Amino acid sequence: MIKQCYKEIQEKNDVRQNLSNLRKEIKDEEEKEKFIELLDGEYETLLTLLQHEDAKTRKNDALLMGDLGFQEFLEPLYQAYCKEEQLFIKSAYLQAMKQMDYRNYIDIFKNKMTELSQIELNDSNRKHITEEMRILSDLLVTIEGVKMHPFIGSHVMSDIMLMTNRRHIDVTLQQLKEILTLDTSKAKMMNAGIRITENCLDKILPIRTYQELLFLVNGMKTCEMNPEAAARTIVESRLMDFLETRHRGKAPFYFRVELKSKMPLDRKSIFTKKLSAQIEQLSNRALINTTSQYEFEIRLIENKEGKCNVLVKLFTIPDERFSYRREVVPTSMKPTNAALLVALAKEYMIEDARVLDPFCGVGTMLIERQKVVPANTSYGIDIMPAAIEGARINTDASGQIIHYINKNYFDFTHEYLFDEIFTNMPFAIGHKTEDEIYEIYEQFFEKTATHLEQNGTIIMYTHNREYVRKLAPKNAYQIIREIEINIREETFLIIMKK
Repeated sequence: MIKQCYKEIQEKNDVRQNLSNLRKEIKDEEEKEKFIELLDGEYETLLTLLQHEDAKTRKNDALLMGDLGFQEFLEPLYQAYCKEEQLFIKSAYLQAMKQMDYRNYIDIFKNKMTELSQIELNDSNRKHITEEMRILSDLLVTIEGVKMHPFIGSHVMSDIMLMTNRRHIDVTLQQLKEILTLDTSKAKMMNAGIRITENCLDKILPIRTYQELLFLVNGMKTCEMNPEAAARTIVESRLMDFLETRHRGKAPFYFRVELKSKMPLDRKSIFTKKLSAQIEQLSNRALINTTSQYEFEIRLIENKEGKCNVLVKLFTIPDERFSYRREVVPTSMKPTNAALLVALAKEYMIEDARVLDPFCGVGTMLIERQKVVPANTSYGIDIMPAAIEGARINTDASGQIIHYINKNYFDFTHEYLFDEIFTNMPFAIGHKTEDEIYEIYEQFFEKTATHLEQNGTIIMYTHNREYVRKLAPKNAYQIIREIEINIREETFLIIMKK
């Protein structure tokens, strides 16, 4: 296929389509190697096509060069870019150059950005010039990076949203009350969290049970579900004042857009690209969109009225709550979830207890427990070597002492009994079937009888409440409390006594 396509190109037969076909073929690395061998360092055919009379052929040729990524293509691509008169082609040359070492062109690209930003946009040129500027911006950021503005806004009065588990907003609210000696009437409980206006961010940040901390900005709390209208709302709001008040240094600030909507993925992508381009243009590039190294996120959440609620997430604020968590595995629990489970189960935990986690993963549950209710000694068991190695690394980073053993829990033996089993039970995922999971629960209750003190406690996070309800009584465990964690995932925290 590759040989035939290239032969047709050399013979000038349906060149545009054959270039497109070649690009599809060399997405496979083996096919790409075959094409490179076929070229054998002779690039004249591809270089000549950069002057082809058909604009779309020039575009496909440039993109093929980018796919190959040969440094020898850089200067010809740049020259073709400079000479190109068709606006819709110019971004293709830049896209191709992204795959090469173009650092010597940085100053030229900066001047080009300035030149493009001064062009008056209209319906005929807006799409192509904004795309060209977007890729130029990516080229500059890739080489120069983004120098993050230092955050200095801990004591600036802010309108804050703490996003939490929807079923347990009250847990975070209580923690806020304790930390801030807060009159809870000043905090408004919303569907997904807590809204509060405060100037003591340094006290709020360490709370472990919120999932995200977002800000509401005056003038942009809602916007129309339309890229142009939304961009105007965002740029004409107090956003720049919000950013400059909380950071050292001036514009530009680098952002990304996140749209949460039931809109199909392809339409969401079009919407966010248009919105980002409009924000850049209307702000005179005081706000610059980038897909990496961004400083803040503009988050739009479609509401029932068909408009968008708009919030800001600052990545300039370091979240150090779970900095110990260096290693994870695919089944790892989110640390905010583990912190929530500890908060909910705290009254059932005994200080100075001997604690065992039979399915410990990378140790998050045990580490979070130890932060709230210190144990006498803690053991974590897991069948996966990578999980145990990760648990040891994470525990060292946390400054704690927890003993980890790489073993199947059902083969585990120990010289003394434990006061508490605190664990996240396996659930049906990947190759595990429901029948296999049920068998694990059967074995768990039988095995745990040999490791738990007579008055011991099981604190279990489970996706299979019905298994627990059926098997716990059979094995002389009394369920003393069930707490729903996530209604969609059907997860529960269940407390049992032996």
